[in-house]
Amino acid sequence: MYDRILLPTDGSEEIEPVIEHAVELAAHHDATLHALYVLDTASLNSLPMETSWDTISSILEEEGAAALDVIDEYADDVVIERKIVEGSPSRRIVQYAEDEGMVLIVMGTHGRGGIDRLLLGSVAERVVRTSSVPVLTVRVGSE
Repeated sequence: MYDRILLPTDGSEEIEPVIEHAVELAAHHDATLHALYVLDTASLNSLPMETSWDTISSILEEEGAAALDVIDEYADDVVIERKIVEGSPSRRIVQYAEDEGMVLIVMGTHGRGGIDRLLLGSVAERVVRTSSVPVLTVRVGSE
């Protein structure tokens, strides 16, 4: 049933239970796990013009590669396809899932409530609202 599972990661330590869950699902269904890291380039618009994009881009690429390496550590016999893309995280996650024929997105949710949630929203919430692909959210952090 689940042969192509998308696991977006932000590289945080809190995501480890999400990785474990996604790897277990992929192993159970003999699925390919697509590990995705999105370089949030939209958040860099406020940087001074003299900031070197090449320098920042290479730092962000290194962070993304490190985040994907963590997923590899949990993979055991699960086939992992790694991808780093640029853009708005929620949009790129949904776009990747739809373009690559994913059948499930597994991602973490951070416990954000009150005014923060109203003002900021969350990547997981936006993905759930906009994705045509089913989304399984795993609670992480102190909620």
